[in-house]
Amino acid sequence: MKKNPQTALIHAPRKAPQYISTVQPPLFRASTIIFNNTDALFNRHWSDDYDYSYGTHGTPTTFTLGDNIAQIEGGQYCLLAPSGLSAINLVNSCFLSQDDEVWVADNIYGPNMEHLRNLETRYGITVKVYNSIDATTFQPTDKAKLIWLEAAGSVTLEFPDLTGLVKKAKAHNILTALDNTWGAGLAFNAFDFGDEHLAVDMTVHALTKYPSGGGDILMGSVVTRNKKLHHQLFRMHAIQGISVSGDDVAQVQRSLASMQLRYQHQSQSALTLLAWLKQQAEFVQVLHPADAESAGHQHWKEICKQEHSAGLVSVIFKAEYSLEDIRRFCDALELFKLGFSWGGPVSLVMLYNLKDMRVLEHSHLKDGLLVRFCIGLEHPEDLVQDIQHALEQMKKLKNE
Repeated sequence: MKKNPQTALIHAPRKAPQYISTVQPPLFRASTIIFNNTDALFNRHWSDDYDYSYGTHGTPTTFTLGDNIAQIEGGQYCLLAPSGLSAINLVNSCFLSQDDEVWVADNIYGPNMEHLRNLETRYGITVKVYNSIDATTFQPTDKAKLIWLEAAGSVTLEFPDLTGLVKKAKAHNILTALDNTWGAGLAFNAFDFGDEHLAVDMTVHALTKYPSGGGDILMGSVVTRNKKLHHQLFRMHAIQGISVSGDDVAQVQRSLASMQLRYQHQSQSALTLLAWLKQQAEFVQVLHPADAESAGHQHWKEICKQEHSAGLVSVIFKAEYSLEDIRRFCDALELFKLGFSWGGPVSLVMLYNLKDMRVLEHSHLKDGLLVRFCIGLEHPEDLVQDIQHALEQMKKLKNE
């Protein structure tokens, strides 16, 4: 069939072979996916492991990354979302209905708590709060449907009693969802942990952090080993039109090869910083799961690989230092940049007032304003010098 030049621009007469062997997998950008024939169109089902029907449902690019994330986390099935919070919201909207009870740790990721409170107000679910290091504070009723776990906890970095919490949840037939962003699938296997080889039902992971590694990509994932749960999640994923950019997926895929090396480096740098921070007179408390004095340390020690403790360290300033003092400290930092997130090459700092963030009383936390350091890829000695200089500047301005 002879074609008009305009048609030939769209339907080229020749096409190069589609597959070659390369270090990085090919990138597929697709909304529409072309079916070879009507048999291919009708002899398929959305529940197929690789259902190529429309771009939002998956392409070889998204399925490749999903398979790799599932393998890293110890799961079998993975769905990708535009951000970590989007992945969290997918779980909440999939499994929570009116009159259901959901349990969350007091140190949960703030936006997850905000989303659940919104569901409580608008749709009649009940949000209950527990202390993550004390499984006895988790007291589910017969309406309990889901418990959120976070290891380690947001900002204050307590490592939870995962063993006690998961065992109690399973005894009451309650779904367990773990925010596994801190551990990144490297610190421990959420689907096979502890002496009793326990498993959570699903993990949520902000791929924005360690898998991306560049501070420039937003993405999240939900991983499970249970096919029934995966199909429930996938249906909600499709109904909500959740999708991710193929270009972003390719960037995360490219970074996976170095993720463990970066994680180990940032973990070790955090431990170096931890030892120095504990010697500084300005802090009343230093928080890190690998520190014997930190809440949940024994739980971390029993479950995690000892060389894997992520790159986050929090400090609580002595009460004599005001918010203005600590703002001056943060502003005086040069290598640590003021910003949210972690896992990228640049070290970050953020300040918090715990009184505005916690519902329960926590005797293990000292009074004072908190600063969280997120360690990047800089040399730890340079980071120590940066903090030391900022402390000196803060005290100088305080005494003027």
